[in-house]
Amino acid sequence: MGLALLAIIWLITFVSTYFFVAKTWWLPHGVSTSAAFIDHQFALTYVLMGIVFVAAQCSLGYLVWKYRDRPGAEPVKYSHGNTTLELVWTTLTAVLFIGLNLMGANVWASERFDPAGPGAVPVEVTGMQFAWYFRYPGLDGTFGRTNPKLMDPSAGNEAAVGLDTTDPAAKDDVVTGTMYLPVGRQVDLTLRAVDVIHSFFIPQMRFKQDAVPGLAIHMHFTPTEIGEYEIACAELCGLGHYKMHGMVHVVSQEDFDKWLAAREAEKQ
Repeated sequence: MGLALLAIIWLITFVSTYFFVAKTWWLPHGVSTSAAFIDHQFALTYVLMGIVFVAAQCSLGYLVWKYRDRPGAEPVKYSHGNTTLELVWTTLTAVLFIGLNLMGANVWASERFDPAGPGAVPVEVTGMQFAWYFRYPGLDGTFGRTNPKLMDPSAGNEAAVGLDTTDPAAKDDVVTGTMYLPVGRQVDLTLRAVDVIHSFFIPQMRFKQDAVPGLAIHMHFTPTEIGEYEIACAELCGLGHYKMHGMVHVVSQEDFDKWLAAREAEKQ
């Protein structure tokens, strides 16, 4: 029985390790300026945790086999353990976790606490059950006023976010269900939620942030490659959560300007 249990433990260990080493399930190609650092730390974390995991499971399998029940085995002896080893193990674990946290703190904080740079594209993202809406401030660079009493999600677009069309600053605001961004230009996001907590997640851009009702959460990132990327809600937000997704189109600056101008022309 001890040999069988050893085989099972080691089989699970090495098979699961293979899937990670072979990158059978791995991150999609990164297309933002922070993706390289995040991917590096992700890989480093898995390597360090993988070494600990394999060593621990191999030791467990060996001990299960060595101290298996067999004829002539000595009676079991219990002890309180080794205090020195416990202190060393706990200290090393704390250093590892705190160290990894500090390594990623700068990138994480810079996207959330530092203001967006000059020339960033302002985009307001509003999450609601079960759709995403994106608002651009237009030529004046100023978002128009919104009013919760004017919200009508069933009407979509401007009515969905409660845009107050009597506000002069709202005249050129563009509201759309598809996100367009210029490549190589920083995006200054304002995240909002209408009903429950949603989570704005673009896997290829390594960007994920909760949108919380009553809060305007500012973050920024910079896309680096032209293409189409899926937007998902990574927070269980209700029965329709599975279908709350959208698309972000990263295009050239010229194409972005044409798209925005066309949307503004449609309002005339």
